Amino acid sequence: MSAAEESLARVEQLLERLEAARARLEATDDPEAAIETLTELQEIARDVEAELTRARRAADAGA
Repeated sequence: MSAAEESLARVEQLLERLEAARARLEATDDPEAAIETLTELQEIARDVEAELTRARRAADAGA
């Protein structure tokens, strides 16, 4: 598996985590839990952005 493919696979895993966190956010009425989940969503979004950047770089290097 190439580095770009590995990064894209990691992004898919992160998107699954993102969806699970989003569902938890929608299901909670607890402000503390909502804040924790929003923080998690922010961290996941940063990780997705970093993986996409790695995938682009790997794809550019292979092109």
